[in-house]
Amino acid sequence: MLNPLAIVLAAIVNPPAIVLAAVATLLMVLVTSVRGTGWEPTTDISDEVLEHRASAVPETEFPEPGNRAIGGGGGGGGAIPAGGDGEEGELEEGGTASSGPGDIPEDEVEYFEVEFVKQGETVELSNDQPILEQGEDEGWDLPYACRQGQCVSCAGQITDGPSEDFVEHDNQQMLEEAEIDDGYTLTCVAYPRDSFSIETGEAP
Repeated sequence: MLNPLAIVLAAIVNPPAIVLAAVATLLMVLVTSVRGTGWEPTTDISDEVLEHRASAVPETEFPEPGNRAIGGGGGGGGAIPAGGDGEEGELEEGGTASSGPGDIPEDEVEYFEVEFVKQGETVELSNDQPILEQGEDEGWDLPYACRQGQCVSCAGQITDGPSEDFVEHDNQQMLEEAEIDDGYTLTCVAYPRDSFSIETGEAP
């Protein structure tokens, strides 16, 4: 039986064997690279899949986010505009846009004296911004959560009578008529229309 150590020593002392082994290795590498492995990439079917999905999804009237969903209904015709009573104003291009109680031209902005009872101060508030925002501009930490009239976290009570006599709400969805009659208002969507006193942080 041949001793492996003897074979190694024989190769080291036999240069022609080393050269022959190197040539054989290079020849194998060359043959393999010329012939290749026979592997080919698979066909890209992503476009086919997308087209099939688009044809399988029915058209809807529901506006998709950004109008980018495959097979989406497109168009924002069903979208509900944010803001007031659905009043509309003309755009320069001839379209329409919703307007709310805060959409007042600068030359028609009015100011009213509003007493913040808990803060112990009376300030002038404009009729083109909600009470909450203007109170925050004064540096007061007033309560709020949704800022969209869909909760009562920002509620306050106008002590002078029904809140609708002193503010205009922009699409408030939480207060009932009796609560409004008791002076409650949602400061995040309430725009001053007269002078009054208000206790912030008071929910019905």
